[in-house]
Formats: sequence, C-alpha cells, structure tokens
Amino acid sequence: MVPAANLVGFAGQELARKIPKVAGVILETTFGSIVEIILFMVLIAGGNKNVAVIRAAILGSILANLLFCLGTCFFIGGIFHPQQTFHEAISEVGSNLMLVAAVGLVIPTIFYNSLTGRLSPDMLETEALRISRAAAIILLVAFCVYLWFQVRSHHGLYEDILEADEERDHDRHKDLAKDKLTFTESCVAVGVALVFVSFMAVFLVQQIEFMVHERNISDAFIGLILVPIVEKASEHLTAVDEAYDNQMNFALSHVLGASIQTALLNTPLVVIVGWGLGIDMSLNFELFDAVVLILAIIVVGNFLRDEKSDYLEGALCVMVYVLVAVTAWYYPNPITTNGTASAENGVNGTLVSGDANATVVHEVVARLVKKALEEIAGG
Repeated sequence: MVPAANLVGFAGQELARKIPKVAGVILETTFGSIVEIILFMVLIAGGNKNVAVIRAAILGSILANLLFCLGTCFFIGGIFHPQQTFHEAISEVGSNLMLVAAVGLVIPTIFYNSLTGRLSPDMLETEALRISRAAAIILLVAFCVYLWFQVRSHHGLYEDILEADEERDHDRHKDLAKDKLTFTESCVAVGVALVFVSFMAVFLVQQIEFMVHERNISDAFIGLILVPIVEKASEHLTAVDEAYDNQMNFALSHVLGASIQTALLNTPLVVIVGWGLGIDMSLNFELFDAVVLILAIIVVGNFLRDEKSDYLEGALCVMVYVLVAVTAWYYPNPITTNGTASAENGVNGTLVSGDANATVVHEVVARLVKKALEEIAGG
C-alpha cells in the first residue's frame, strides 16, 4: 500500500504541475484522499462489521495529519531552519475549518452519550444515524463553500502566497532541471497507481479480521493508527519534503487540506454510500475518539496561532500522537448491542457500557467547547 500510495502522490504531483498553483495543490490533496476514499469504500462494502474500523480510521486520519505529519514537518523544518513562518490565511482558515468540522463529526456522539439511559438503545442508534446523515449532507455543503473560497473568491490571495513560498526553495533549480512527465503520462500513471491502490486496499481489508481475532489488536489501534499511517504515507512524505525546503505554506496546505477533505468530503461520502447500501454507517464515535479529536485541534490551533514554527513544537505534536497511539493499543473494542465485545481483546480490564460515559459527557464536552471558543476569541 505504501509504494502504491506514493505512486499516486507522485503522479498527482506531476499532473498538478500542468495547472494553476492553487488548483494544483487541491488536486494533489484530492489524489491523496482518493487512496482513503477507495479504502473506505472497500471497508463499507464489507458490511456493518467494518463500521467500527471506519469510524476509527476517519478520526485516525485527521489525527495522523494534524499531530504526526504536521509535527514531523515542524520538527524536520525546524532542524534545518531556526524558525519558519507561514501566512495566516493558510493557518487560520485551516484550523477554524477543522474546528467546525470536528463539531459536525462529534455531534452524533454527544447526542448518543447525552441521552443514554433516557432512550432505548435501538431508538438512540436510529436517531444518531439520522443525525449523522444530516451532518454528512451539511459537511458536503461546507466543503463546496471551502472549495469556492479557495478556487474562486480568494484565488488571487492563495496564488500570491504559494508563489512567494516557491521562491524560498533553496534547491528549486535542481527540481526544475529534472525530467517531467507529460500530461498524458501523468494521467496514465495516475490510472495505474489507482488500480494498484484498489487491489492493496482489498488485500488490507481482508487481513483486518485476522489481526483483530488472531493477533488481538483492537479496532481502535487498527483504525486510529495502522490504517491512517499506511494510506497517508505519500502525503506525509510530500509535506515533510516541503517543510525541509522551507515551503511551510505548501506543507500546511497539504496537511490541513488533507484533514479538511477527510472531514468534509471523505466522511460524508462513506456515510451516504452506506446509506445507499443499507448499512448503518453513523458518526456515533467512541467518546475517547471524539474527545481526543477536539483536544488535538485545540493543541494544533495553539501552535498555529503565532504563524511561526520550530522543532520544539514539532516534537511536542509527535509526542501527543505517540501518547494517543499507546492509549489506542490498550483501548478495548466497543461493546455491541447484546453487551459483548465486538472482538477478542489482548488487554486486561473490564468493559463498561455507555451509562458510565453519560454521567461525565456533559462536563467533558462543555469544558472542551468552552476552551475551543476561548482559543478562537483569543486568536
């Protein structure tokens, strides 16, 4: 999967050279997301048994971009450049969009946990599913508005920022001297790479059940950590290379753009496709996943506020991601409606139902939302 995804990234990068810079960045990010879309479609075609993995993979993809990839960009760029700067139009729009997207993603979770014990489980699942489908439609509309903002109404601003960023590249002359693919060759390379990725996605999904049952790896770790790291490898390498070249606006555009596409495009697509297939693909995430997502966005928002980055901030982001990975390794699989775990777990401890979570969800969510609003007001 990693070399196949890297081939998609390379072919997409070559194709992006043939079009204007802003559209090229969006196209590059979209080709990176195609790997994720294919993987999600293969997973949802497998039925309800893969829904828990898809939910974890959605949030895992965002966390991998915001914490691991962005942290690596800050760290690598900070080693070779004492302090790097980026434009507020890139950082603020991206971080604010991610906060809005996070609200849309976790609302079904808040609804479900808030009413646990007051409504029957079947009614809760049904209502959370309806809210998820409505949220998917709204998030798709938000993605269209975001595209219009970047490509049409504020196209000139982004074009100037990215052109200025290209001048920072100290080895740009070497890159320009390299042989380039033609438009036709780029299209053929993209087509071949997508075929490879599709096959690798099928093979990967087929091994998930083996890893869960035979290797005792939890759904949370597979979805939050393993799957995103594999399918996002090419995007991460591209962004880190741009940070190394001191092109932080390009790197941020790829990192935040990929996270936004996952939240506003890929997630609604898998919910709507599941709707068409009769699969209950709701956005009722585990409370642990939802809280970690909001905390990650707050952490990254704080680092982006001053429009500067260094290796310390990068190291801290990566450490937060490692902490999430360690916790995901020990996190048990969710409990099914009959009160049993969805798969065998390799961890010790007692699984508890949503009733215990319901007693604290109001306080946790209220504090997080208050903190997020304070951060926005302070910025």
